[in-house]
Amino acid sequence: MMLYVRPSVMEISAGRVVVRIPLRRRTRNHIGSMYFGALSVGADCAVGALAMHLIKQQPEHISLIFRNFSAEFHMRAEGDVDFCCSQGNEISDLVARAAASDERVEMLVEVIATVPDQSDDPVATFKLTLSMKKQA
Repeated sequence: MMLYVRPSVMEISAGRVVVRIPLRRRTRNHIGSMYFGALSVGADCAVGALAMHLIKQQPEHISLIFRNFSAEFHMRAEGDVDFCCSQGNEISDLVARAAASDERVEMLVEVIATVPDQSDDPVATFKLTLSMKKQA
């Protein structure tokens, strides 16, 4: 699905990530706004990219999954959508806890989706439970 909607990482650092999904034929619904499935891919990709970026800095092999996912759609996304996750420091702490333990560790992560060409107001907010465990 990610290959189909073609997200791009616009910014990534230890503290945050911004992923963009363009509004085009593949991501547009019948009323001209972004399909909610494409919006969901953006949230998944934003948290996953940031978590994997931080995991790669650890010598331990850590796997990640999403345990649950919720979304609130506030207005129609009628342009390219940016997905921002600014919890890099907290995710880094989660990675360190996973590396130091044989237990699964989890945290709730938030992603804010905006259409910069329209407004700074969120078009959607997502909450994903990020779950990590050190692999043997």
